[in-house]
Amino acid sequence: MIARLITWLDERLPTEGVIKKELLRHVFPDHWSFMLGEIALYCFIALVVTGTWLGFFFHPSNMEYVYHGPYQPLQGVKVSQAYASLLNLSLSVPLGLLMRQTHHWACLVFLAAIICHMMRIFFTGAFRRPREINWIIGTTLLVLAMLEGYLGYSMGDDLLSGVGLRIGDSVALAIPVVGAYLSYLIFGGEFPTPWVADRLFFLHVFLFPAVIAGLIGFHLLNVLIQKHTQFPGKGKTEDNVVGSPMWPNYALKSLALGVATFAVLFALGGLTQINPIWQYGPYHPQDNLSPDQPDWYLGWLIGALRLAWPYDLHVLNHTIPEPFWPAVFMPAALFGFVYLWPWIEKILTGDDRRHELLDYPREAPLRVGVGVTVLTFVILLELAGSDDIQSNLMHISVEKLVEIYQWAAFLVPPVAGFIGFKIASELRARAHIGDEVKPARVVLVRNAAGGYDEEAARSV
Repeated sequence: MIARLITWLDERLPTEGVIKKELLRHVFPDHWSFMLGEIALYCFIALVVTGTWLGFFFHPSNMEYVYHGPYQPLQGVKVSQAYASLLNLSLSVPLGLLMRQTHHWACLVFLAAIICHMMRIFFTGAFRRPREINWIIGTTLLVLAMLEGYLGYSMGDDLLSGVGLRIGDSVALAIPVVGAYLSYLIFGGEFPTPWVADRLFFLHVFLFPAVIAGLIGFHLLNVLIQKHTQFPGKGKTEDNVVGSPMWPNYALKSLALGVATFAVLFALGGLTQINPIWQYGPYHPQDNLSPDQPDWYLGWLIGALRLAWPYDLHVLNHTIPEPFWPAVFMPAALFGFVYLWPWIEKILTGDDRRHELLDYPREAPLRVGVGVTVLTFVILLELAGSDDIQSNLMHISVEKLVEIYQWAAFLVPPVAGFIGFKIASELRARAHIGDEVKPARVVLVRNAAGGYDEEAARSV
């Protein structure tokens, strides 16, 4: 049936048999790590499907009215229409809570899959020539996905999202010269404004998904044109790809992974509570929520804000306030380093060759050391973002934890990177020794005396 459909399309589209002769015969390497990108793609599809369904019920308006709905603790409280519509969606609409929580979980898994996919690309050297553009696209997708997630959970006008938006407004205002204009552009005035939900809705539902979908399409097109990289092995060279064809092997395997991804996401949405906005209550500027934790992909930024030293810089009659350094300068420097890494490594190694075969991580100790250093730094910031919860659990003052994390953020990453570098160097050395000195194949042979003669076995 599928073959007949493809033949029908090839005869009626100006493809000249490309779909049947080229696309379906495209070869994909058989390695589990290549499926991480597939998980991200299926999560994005789940986000589009569930987000479209949620759009039928969500009312993006900050206009207030007195709540009279199914949630009794909020009876008679002034809430926005955005918050009330989410309450109604979660507590009254059939399948509403399932779809809303699945949408949220899909966002979290989507970002986790992107990061794991990028880690695989980084540590195996898949970003090298001629795939630098795909590395830039992937990094841009990560940045846009984090912003898209932030916009999504900020639309509800609950207390947690309101506090998060207030932090975001403070970060925008901390940008020298253009900060106030940027804040006004995003919120339409001094935060909070009556137009916050409308503007976030437009960005979250129309602009960002369209850009992300376009970048994903361009990324996949590049992969098809340039062909896949692959790990070294028997019969694998810089000029071929050994693996499974698109149809039927890879397509069926990918569809099975897609079904499994959807099943896991909907199981999480149905069984695991996330973002219970009815417990947070509506946002009012004078209120705060403690402990307040963002989604995990923004925890490292909150951790950076909590660890930053109070330092204001005055330059040419302009003040660069404290939030600028951890929330603007540090992320810009970090992502700038990630964007430029293919060219940084090229300069450090002098390697400008075209690469179709991947490295095993041990083959590039410098890359491993740099990657471990950056990951350790981000993980420490992520942990610092929940220091208030850790303080409650471990009965340690928040001030003490902040001091510990401040020292750890400077001292631990380079140590971890050096250890990673030494481990990779040792593994590479052992692998090379193993390649150079291969043990003789021993087949034990029974001799006339009833014993086993190893010398005879080697001569056989």
